Amino acid sequence: MGAVSRRSTVNLKAARERLVEELRREISDERVLRVMAKIPREAFVPRASRHLAYEDRPLPIGAGQTISQPFIIALMTQALELVGTEKVLELGTGSGYQAAILAELARQVITTERIPKLTQSAKRTLEKLGYTNIQVYLAEKTLGWQAEAPYDAIMVTAAAPRVPLELLDQLTVGGRMVIPVGSRWEQDLLYVLRQKEGFTAKNLTPCRFVPLIGEGAWSEE
Repeated sequence: MGAVSRRSTVNLKAARERLVEELRREISDERVLRVMAKIPREAFVPRASRHLAYEDRPLPIGAGQTISQPFIIALMTQALELVGTEKVLELGTGSGYQAAILAELARQVITTERIPKLTQSAKRTLEKLGYTNIQVYLAEKTLGWQAEAPYDAIMVTAAAPRVPLELLDQLTVGGRMVIPVGSRWEQDLLYVLRQKEGFTAKNLTPCRFVPLIGEGAWSEE
């Protein structure tokens, strides 16, 4: 059994390296690529899916949720232009993989998840991996996490019908947000920058995420 386990580990490591090389074709931030080469994505997916951990596609994690496609994760992370001093808010913890990536690149990560089972499993995984600069909370009805606002960057890993004012108000001046906006089925990934005189936005790529549920986004129905 030990030999099989070691071979599996080597195979996953090689698959991770191949994935990072694929991402390098479109992702230019070497810090993001180094972090994705370091973090074991297989620790954030169900055991039955671990052999698929380094395929460039989303995977189910239970409760109707998914862990996002690695390319989209890399693109969103790169867009935030983190330098290591930021306090970052993430909406949609899921399995905790994106929070781990952010925690390697920022000073502090606050992440919220509306599904209690995922909240608890993400906490366990992140604690097991030794992260001490991530706080995982069960999401409130209002979007974001007002108690820790303002944030230097916000990442939203679920799709909203519009850019929520509730989140814009939680950004610092100069703060960045990446958020999928559109219908429940198809969206555009937007980069939003808060400036003294208001906000600017640009489209990064078409995408598809699960709906963002809460006041200021989609209703449960």
